[in-house]
Amino acid sequence: MSARTEPARGMRDFLPEDVRRREYVIAIIKRVYERYGFEPLETPAVENIDTLMGKYGEEGNQLIFKILMRGEHEATGKADLALRYDLTVPLARVIAHHQAKLPRLFKRYQIQPVWRADRPARGRFREFYQCDVDALGSSSPVVEAELCAAVADALTALGFDDFVIRINHRQLLSSLLSVAGVAPDRHGDALVAIDKLDKTGADGVRRELSQRGIGEQSATAVLEFFQSRTPESELDRLGGFVGGDEAGQAAVENLRAIMTLSSSTSAAGRIRVDASLARGLSYYTGAIMEINVADLAGSLGGGGRYDNLVGMFLGQSIPACGFSLGLERILVVMTERGMFPPTLATTSADLLLATFDVADMPHALRLAALLRGAGVRVLVYPDAEKIGKQIKYADSRGIPFVGILGGDEIAAGTLTVKDLAAKTQHSYAQDAAGTAILEAVRRERM
Repeated sequence: MSARTEPARGMRDFLPEDVRRREYVIAIIKRVYERYGFEPLETPAVENIDTLMGKYGEEGNQLIFKILMRGEHEATGKADLALRYDLTVPLARVIAHHQAKLPRLFKRYQIQPVWRADRPARGRFREFYQCDVDALGSSSPVVEAELCAAVADALTALGFDDFVIRINHRQLLSSLLSVAGVAPDRHGDALVAIDKLDKTGADGVRRELSQRGIGEQSATAVLEFFQSRTPESELDRLGGFVGGDEAGQAAVENLRAIMTLSSSTSAAGRIRVDASLARGLSYYTGAIMEINVADLAGSLGGGGRYDNLVGMFLGQSIPACGFSLGLERILVVMTERGMFPPTLATTSADLLLATFDVADMPHALRLAALLRGAGVRVLVYPDAEKIGKQIKYADSRGIPFVGILGGDEIAAGTLTVKDLAAKTQHSYAQDAAGTAILEAVRRERM
């Protein structure tokens, strides 16, 4: 019986075309983030399990991939390490560990894979990349406004024009739940249920609220409030609902400040207050954001303020806020919509260098080095097979040009270049061939 060859469920192999698309998207996101003054950071794939546990809430803890102890401790069946669940908790650990080396205002971006023991679905995988951007050291609403602008610029640069950034506030949600009669010790449970309103609908949320011990009267009040949204006057409605609750009013004013500042950025017209937005992670303390497009169940990314997370490691709170774009979901939507540019390279080489005799291979390798030095991507065909077979291989791999290096070319110091699309060929001096090929490649891609 042969061994199974498919990857583990929820994991994927990435073939060359997949990798090129990913690199294209990552390069654009990086350029946008760097324009906003964010610096790169990387952290290990594996963290101590105590670093991750207890930071994501009940559901998050269940989705952490745990790594069993090894060696003499293997028989215990206990875990001491885990694959990172997100990039935010590792960032908080880094801040606590390297505080003396980092500036007071630290702006970082991080694009790396994370792992979750989740149920795979369309655009949802167990291993996936996050494209995070965070600012630590300031509680100013300018931080939230700039984060929303940065992700808006990134999606616009990728070709998206129909996205919406939804924004809410965790303290406001807490006040709303209190007014609706939900006990404080049930707020976390209620938020987990409310976060699924767009996915499971009102009936699904009502069932989950009941299962989590929230009474029918409170559940009805919560759902009536969230189902009577009027985005145009949402802040005024929210302020009226929380009444004299100081924390709730402060949250409304914070949202108002973010919205006012955002009107001066590229997020203007994209951002709207949505009181039903909850975000399931328990470490959020202030404004929370999520970005959506019409034809994707779920979001392309989200984030929020988490002023207390670093304090779990450092013993003192540091203001922090971040936003994460989900690379896999972006790729799914871009692929389905045909958003990748036709000029995106689909081949590993510009020119296949063909020879007729194995004795000529040293000449071919020297010429390949010369052409590569000029900037041409060259694939040297390693076998001296019939020229027709070599040309057929180049055509099947999308390589636009074939360089023919036979005895006559070697003697004359030339290279015959065959344009497979135009079905033409020209001869060039070997030291000038690189420039000619590059110009032909540029014309080919115009």
